[in-house]
Amino acid sequence: MTRECSLLLPRVCAVLADPRQPCSDDTCLEKLLDWFRDLTELDSTLKVVQDNPCLTEFFTSILALPEISPSVLSFTLRLAGLLAASEDCFQHLQEEKLLVRLFGEDRTLNRAVWEDASVRSGWVEGVRSMTHHQPALHFLCNGGGIDAIFTLQGDPSLFVASAASRLLVHMLTLSVDSDTTEPLNAKDCDWPACAQIIIKHIEDSLQSSSASRINQSLKLLTSLFGSCKATWTEVLWLGIAKQVESFLTEDSVEVRHMVADLLLNMLRSPVFCDSEGSFWALVTSALEHLTPVQAGPLAVGILRLHKCPQDVRIQALTVLLQPMDCILRAASQPLEYAGLLDESVSDPSTVESLLSSKSSCAGILCQTLAHLEKLLSLTHLPVDLPYTSLLRSFVTILQFCNGLLIPASPLGSKISQILVGCFRVQRSALDVLAALSERKGCDTVIGSLFDVLLAYLESPNTSPTVLKKSFQTMSKWLARLPEMSRFNSQWQTEKILQDVFLVLQKRLCSPCWEIRDSSLEFLTALIMCMRDQDEFRQSLLSSEVPKLTENLLEDPESYVRASAVTAVGHLTFVTYFVPESPVAANQYDEENTVAKLQDILSTDPESFPRRAVISIFTKWLRRGCTGQAEDTEQFVSRAIQTVECDLDWEVRIGGLELAEVFCVQMLCRVGIPKYPCAPVSSALPSYIHQNEPLQIFCRAKLFKFLFWSLCDFDKPVGQKACDILLALRASLCPSSMLKDCQGAGDLSAGHGIPWLQRTLRQGSLAQKFPTDGNGVDFEDPESMILALGTIDLEELHDELNKSSDHVEKSPQSLLEDILATVGTIDENEADCY
Repeated sequence: MTRECSLLLPRVCAVLADPRQPCSDDTCLEKLLDWFRDLTELDSTLKVVQDNPCLTEFFTSILALPEISPSVLSFTLRLAGLLAASEDCFQHLQEEKLLVRLFGEDRTLNRAVWEDASVRSGWVEGVRSMTHHQPALHFLCNGGGIDAIFTLQGDPSLFVASAASRLLVHMLTLSVDSDTTEPLNAKDCDWPACAQIIIKHIEDSLQSSSASRINQSLKLLTSLFGSCKATWTEVLWLGIAKQVESFLTEDSVEVRHMVADLLLNMLRSPVFCDSEGSFWALVTSALEHLTPVQAGPLAVGILRLHKCPQDVRIQALTVLLQPMDCILRAASQPLEYAGLLDESVSDPSTVESLLSSKSSCAGILCQTLAHLEKLLSLTHLPVDLPYTSLLRSFVTILQFCNGLLIPASPLGSKISQILVGCFRVQRSALDVLAALSERKGCDTVIGSLFDVLLAYLESPNTSPTVLKKSFQTMSKWLARLPEMSRFNSQWQTEKILQDVFLVLQKRLCSPCWEIRDSSLEFLTALIMCMRDQDEFRQSLLSSEVPKLTENLLEDPESYVRASAVTAVGHLTFVTYFVPESPVAANQYDEENTVAKLQDILSTDPESFPRRAVISIFTKWLRRGCTGQAEDTEQFVSRAIQTVECDLDWEVRIGGLELAEVFCVQMLCRVGIPKYPCAPVSSALPSYIHQNEPLQIFCRAKLFKFLFWSLCDFDKPVGQKACDILLALRASLCPSSMLKDCQGAGDLSAGHGIPWLQRTLRQGSLAQKFPTDGNGVDFEDPESMILALGTIDLEELHDELNKSSDHVEKSPQSLLEDILATVGTIDENEADCY
């Protein structure tokens, strides 16, 4: 702690303990606590307390107050716990009789204040900070603190109750790990004292008739088995397993969902998942007795395991696929497609009753679809799923929802009535269909998939959100068309693409802007994944889609204009690299497109379209779509001159990214001449004359843009510009040349450089950045090479990377701020944010 802070701290403590003073801001108290946390990590906690007796005086003063602010009391409890985390400081505070009054049975906290959840939360957090050693555990167990924690497990504040449960897990783990010298086994009941108290509390709660107490203990066990992988957890489990199992077989509906969560966490622990026998028998029992909704997450957890008994995996798969199986049976599919599961190993009656109920049908389907999407999204799936049957069930669900399927079975008719127009189920089914597109082996029913997706794209009843997901799913499956054609020779790629573009033409003209926007995003996604395929290019360019897309550059909605810019930009990749054809020539005028995008960049009143333009320009430059070198130079120069005055910082930083790509390409394409190793008086001018990239950058007005950006009000822009200048200096100014630059101040080109250095040091505080009148010519190669060689870019880089509050974040500033709020220091001493 600095001397200045040690002088301010007593006054801060006095202010906080004075009820007449206005309550300090909670943010300041949090920062103060963070400072003490840093202090205790850097120095002995006991030394901090002994060197600053105002801290113990502060605790004493707080305890003596008849009334106190809840926020200050919460801070006090957390601070005391933080300091007591050190064993020697704990003993010191014990001798002062402070801890027993704050955390023990004799705590003298005002009952009314204790009703405030922030005080109870502060008490729990203080105890959690303190419990890092055995003396703290003994103090809590013998002083009544542990009984308060048990009570707080049922606190009306869920935040406090959860924190109390985690605290008990921490205490139990600390007690066993630090007090046990030999591993516990099933016959060993010699738990440490603190662990005994907590375990007895768990056992008593599980055996009680109170559902809330049972839930509290199950939550505690769930947290314990989720965080602790020690072998002693199995010993604990063996003592309570029978009681937990009874919750599945008895009428304990209220706690069954908690048993599912508990088993799910145990599955993730090697202590249990590597075991044999009783644990897996309990998992099997849970899958049998839990409702389909409760068993779903447990089944997914089992199927994600790489090590699992085969019979348990089959049962979990049966639980998960049961709703999809019922859907296929309800749709009265042909006999060979009757369902996913063998009726002899599954009883569909429970799931069928859920699907035939309006209150539960959508819920069970959405949950199952979400679980399947999670499994399908895994890179390595430990279980083989029946992809073709799953695809058929997903398509069937979408047909039910859109009224495309009229089933003959009574169950199917009921499901159809419930699901028609159900956006929630439609969205879930489309999400899982998109995930399924990554898997192979679904080609046999691909025709019906495209039929139902096209029906959703064409239907006027499809909501904008569902339409967006339909587009996303369609794009993923269309991307797989080339590989599917090898398996199904009857499939006509051109036909499906023509149908898609006909629908897209209609949707691009929709009066709803969300639909126009989704349509443009779909087009962009298609081009990104299919632009190299001849059938796609021909179908696209022979449709009206390119023309309609270009028209949307003038859409009244800025989001649509931005999406149109992106789509038009990607269309260029198709037309630029496609062989010359009448179709491409008639449909697309590249020069006109560039002019339109440049006009949007300079005149569009909204930032989204302008951001999209500069992003597309950068993509074009990366892929070489800007013509010959001279054309590229003019293209980049015009773009950066436009964006340098843009009011949106993301547009300006986009311009810097464009400039960066341009620099890399020019340096790689042209190369740099070698600079003589020995100092030569004529070397610098000769080197500059031969340096073609430097000449190009000056002609493109690149340096003016970069130096201007260094003084940008938005720090990310300045940081990016500085990074580019440092890279350019490393490329354009060899180390042997820097010394020549340092001594070149007498050159006519160098007399404006000191002014430039002073201006750059002012950063965003500089006035409008002048580009003439001070002798700095940003288009003069000699001036720019001198600027790169003499200006301290590293210093500017360090300044730009400092946080904006690096001065105000200091502990001294924080203490002064707290005092300033109550007027105890002079006005000029306080930091002003």
